[in-house]
Amino acid sequence: MLVQSIKKGLLVGLKTTWSLGKVIFPVTLAVSILQYTPLLAWLIKVVSPLMELIGLPGDAAIPLVLGNVLNLYAAIGAILTLDFSVKEVFILAVMLSFSHNLIVESTVALKAGVKIWIVLTVRLGLAFVSAAVINLVWHGGGSQAVYGFIQAKAEPASGALNIILEAIGKAGLGIVQLALIVIPLMAVIQIMKDLQWLGKFSKTMAPMTRALGMKENTSTTMAAGLLFGLAYGAGVMIQAVKEDGVSQKDATLAFIFLVACHAVVEDTLIFIPLGIPVWPLLIIRIGVAVLLTFIVGTIWKQPGVIQRKEVNL
Repeated sequence: MLVQSIKKGLLVGLKTTWSLGKVIFPVTLAVSILQYTPLLAWLIKVVSPLMELIGLPGDAAIPLVLGNVLNLYAAIGAILTLDFSVKEVFILAVMLSFSHNLIVESTVALKAGVKIWIVLTVRLGLAFVSAAVINLVWHGGGSQAVYGFIQAKAEPASGALNIILEAIGKAGLGIVQLALIVIPLMAVIQIMKDLQWLGKFSKTMAPMTRALGMKENTSTTMAAGLLFGLAYGAGVMIQAVKEDGVSQKDATLAFIFLVACHAVVEDTLIFIPLGIPVWPLLIIRIGVAVLLTFIVGTIWKQPGVIQRKEVNL
C-alpha cells in the first residue's frame, strides 16, 4: 500500500509540475529578458513619485519594481547596493513581503482558478497601505541601516545570445526548484491521505479554517502555502480542487490568506541580512492575513453574497 501511495503521489507531483511549469517557464523567461530592456527603467521612473507618499526616497522604486517584476532576491540585491535608514528598509521589507514576484505568482493563482484582479488588488493594496501606516505610526528607525553579509553579484549578461541563455537558465532552474518541492510534497500528501492522517490533520485545523470562513479541506492548501510558498501552495490547491471538492469560495479565501502570508520561513529569514527586526515583520504578515481573510469570510457568509460572488468570480 505504501509503495502504491508513493507511486500515485509522484505521478500527481509530475502532472502538477508540468501544469505549473507550462506557466512559470515562459513567464520567467520573458521577465528575465525584459530586465535588459528600457521597460524596467521606465517602470522605475513611473513609480518613483509614489515613494514620497509612503516615506521612501525615489530610489526605493528600484527594489520595489525588481521585487515585483522578478523576485525577493533581486529586490534584496538592489537594497544592499543603496543607502537607506532602518525605517526605510523595514517599510520596503513589509511591502515586498506582501507584494513580490507578481507576474509568476499571479499567473499561478489564475491557474488555480482565482481571478488575477483579486490577487493583484490584495497584494498591492496591502503593500501600500501597510507602508503608509508604518510611516505614520513609527517615528524611530532614523539611523543608517547596517547590512549583513553581502553576496557577490554576478555580472550582467551581454549580447543577445548570452541574455537569452541566462533567461533560459533561470526559467529552467525555476522548474527544477518547483519539481524538487512539489513532487515529494505530493507523494507525502498522498501517503497522508491513504493512511487517513490528512483527515485527522484537517479536523485539527478545522476551527481555524472555519473561523476564517473556509471548510476543512482547505487546511492542506493553507499549510503548503505557509511553508513552501504561493506557487507550491497553488499546486496543492489545484489537486485539492480536483480530489477534495474545494469550492471556488474556499479557494479564493485561501489565496487571499496566502497572498498576504506565504513561505513564512524563507520569506522572513531572507530579510535578516538587511539588519532589520524580522519578528515584527512576521507578526504583521500573519496578523494582516488572518484579519483580512476573517473579514472577507465573514462578509461572504451573509445571505446572497456567496451566490453573487461565485457568479462574478
